[in-house]
Amino acid sequence: MQSNHLLLEEPIRMASILEPSKPNFFPAMTKIVGTLGQQSRSVDIISGCLNAGMSVARFDFSWGDTEYHQQTLENLRTAIKSTQKLCGVMLDTVGPELQVVNKSERPISLEAETLVVLTPDQEKEATSNLLPVNFSGLSKAVKKGDTIFIGQYLFTGSETTSVWLEVSEVDGEDVACLIKNSATLAGPLYTLHVSQIRIDLPTLTDKDMEAREFLSKLGNLNQTLIFAKIENIEGLTHFNEILREADGIILSRGNIGIDLPPEKVFLFQKDALYKCNMAGKPAVVTRVVDSMTDNLRPTRAEATDVANAVLDGSDAILLGAETLRGLYPVDTISTVGKICAEAEKVFNQDLYFKRAVKNVAEPMSHLESIASSAVRAAIKVKASVIICFTSSGRAARLIAKYRPTMPVISVVIPRLKTNQLKWTFTGAFEARQSLIVRGLFPLLADPRHPAESTSATNESILKVALDHGKATGVIKSHDRVVVCQKVGDASLVKIIELED
Repeated sequence: MQSNHLLLEEPIRMASILEPSKPNFFPAMTKIVGTLGQQSRSVDIISGCLNAGMSVARFDFSWGDTEYHQQTLENLRTAIKSTQKLCGVMLDTVGPELQVVNKSERPISLEAETLVVLTPDQEKEATSNLLPVNFSGLSKAVKKGDTIFIGQYLFTGSETTSVWLEVSEVDGEDVACLIKNSATLAGPLYTLHVSQIRIDLPTLTDKDMEAREFLSKLGNLNQTLIFAKIENIEGLTHFNEILREADGIILSRGNIGIDLPPEKVFLFQKDALYKCNMAGKPAVVTRVVDSMTDNLRPTRAEATDVANAVLDGSDAILLGAETLRGLYPVDTISTVGKICAEAEKVFNQDLYFKRAVKNVAEPMSHLESIASSAVRAAIKVKASVIICFTSSGRAARLIAKYRPTMPVISVVIPRLKTNQLKWTFTGAFEARQSLIVRGLFPLLADPRHPAESTSATNESILKVALDHGKATGVIKSHDRVVVCQKVGDASLVKIIELED
């Protein structure tokens, strides 16, 4: 593992701890992903989530049909229009998920030190001593002594709704297990996870393939970012290869916490986030404030956990059950945003910057050199904001890679394209995709033709960006602003001092 000093600035003054948190135009540089579902799919609640700081909405396809999610998406679009807040969309595919099927949906009580049989016969009824599963290869994958976990722990964090089993005997396709703790399973489906065992199932299910074909027909697949969700020992083993191919990484700590001993989870988090940061790829951490599913406040441990995820270098915090079916989705987003903002104030940017520069292979690319120079300049002159002109979003993402202490306003300039039959604008896609990157706040400029890239149009777009910064309170009179833009073939970093 790479050496990873605590990314914390010294010293923290007690006075600053006692000061009340100051609200800002954005709740935090770290982004918040909210899962939309039962408790959070109405236009009102989604609007509340957007105003509280949600910048990406997640749709979990492991439950609910496409019509259900489509209606939620329509509500999200309405909420975006009414709040005037940009929001990205994350589609979480089903993947090779093992599940226990309870057709009657009656709660099932399991008693410690008794036996339960797992069977692939899904026609049978789920009872306290027989649980049908959706996978016929379970008996071939496990052996006596293996650990199997069933329940909603991945979603709730409550031991009373999940059960640990130890395989005691394999009989044909059935697997008999000893129940290690008493629990009550509720609902139609529970996740089944076999600890540290490779389950031979395709990563993309038929349902996932349908989603991929649909994206292909829309012609957007080549623009869609694909994030890899690391959730088992296999993902840990092949992490470096996965990081090379993926556009971003989601650390599914609920699942990882089953495959790894509790004392190892934090090491994996630190190492994985470090590697993502150095590669300049967004990293998302899950399972941080489980208790807020039912409570208005997080536990002290959870609040500390959110802050540590920020200090470790996370781009975004993903909320699952807390917003999906939690009682306080808007309050949860607001609380997590406040914790992130406080952690960002003491993030050791100087140490991080040196480490990021050191990790870039020499000679440094032209774009990387401009991005790191822009951040260095902004920090030296104490700029209030960095404004970056971009069409693909790559330049702005590279600036954000160096974690500047001030927000990066990414001015995405749409390009006019034609396929001889119709004209289309590109840009909105790129703007929304930056909503998962820490410190990056997109602004969509007026569309223009590539030939119109004159200094006059650049100046008029810069004025719009500065006015936006002033209106939101991030830029004030006499502030300094660093601007990064392309002029012809050259890239330019300039410092502007604002008058009254």
